[in-house]
Amino acid sequence: MPLIGLYNPVCGDCSAQRFFESDVVPLLQAHNKALDALFVTKHPGHAGELVFAFLQTIRDDVTIILGSGDGTLHEILNFLALNVTGSVPRLRFVVIPCGTANALYSSIFPPSPVEQESGAYRLKSLQSYLDSSRTIPLTLAIATLWSRPNDNKPPQSVTSAVVLSTSLHASILHDSEALREEIPGIQRRLLPAPDTGKVQIYNPATQTFVDHPESNEADPIVDLDGPFAYFLSTVNVDRLEPNFRIAPLAQRIPSKEATCEVVLVRPMRDPSIHLDSSESRSSFVPKLWTVLTAAYQDGAHIDLRYTSNGDVTASGDGPVVVEYIRCGGWEWIPVSPVVAQSKDVELSTISLG
Repeated sequence: MPLIGLYNPVCGDCSAQRFFESDVVPLLQAHNKALDALFVTKHPGHAGELVFAFLQTIRDDVTIILGSGDGTLHEILNFLALNVTGSVPRLRFVVIPCGTANALYSSIFPPSPVEQESGAYRLKSLQSYLDSSRTIPLTLAIATLWSRPNDNKPPQSVTSAVVLSTSLHASILHDSEALREEIPGIQRRLLPAPDTGKVQIYNPATQTFVDHPESNEADPIVDLDGPFAYFLSTVNVDRLEPNFRIAPLAQRIPSKEATCEVVLVRPMRDPSIHLDSSESRSSFVPKLWTVLTAAYQDGAHIDLRYTSNGDVTASGDGPVVVEYIRCGGWEWIPVSPVVAQSKDVELSTISLG
């Protein structure tokens, strides 16, 4: 099986090249493993081009030692999805965390505070490969994006192995210095999970997933009305950075099938909010920060509840603040017909060393 290395020299703290030279390559040599090729990305999207070009020269399955963050893996998957026709060799990724957040790596190898910055921690995936440990299949989320009806553009597909987000989370990614003043007013349709045939929701009282009250055998699809302050959908990961465990049930109660973890906050569930107004949106911001802060406390946000006057508490039996849903996909339908978006999940043949 061909073995190649690929790293992004400018991701994260720009340490990928140095770490490959000082740790990765010497560890491979110590185990009598030689790279058939070592690639360095030079511009956005280059990683996908490099992997695609290499695949044209071989027919065997390939192991890729990937020094990057989640974004470079995303580039590879999407370039291959758009350009590969017919069968493709099986890819095995050995991830070396060199990015900013490294969500996928830290979800598979949750770090302790002591080891998080150590070189040995960053080599855990590589050591697993050298030890011939079992591989972990990746679930890929396929998002299909439609343009406005009058644009006459074909739909576009995006492949994700980590996250697809909207509302506050997408806003933070776009501009980390300020919150959006708007909370999008949209509707989402949740599609049933393949293993149960229904949409499931987490019940903090029993600490289990139960069938969503609006999902049944006759009509398993659930419609949720906005506005949404937070909407995050993940696959494969329980965190978006080492300590931000936003989807903890992906590891605590793992799904047996390919499903989405959907974490959402809808302000109109707050007992103190009766009208969607600029004042109510502003008053909700501190409560949303309480949710996000609790996510750093080993995912404690999923157990938060409202009191009768709308305060957020970690105890009691009031309405849950965070709706944690497991489903087979979702559709986003804007109030005004601007852009519609759907997401379906399938199990890929890509695995992680």
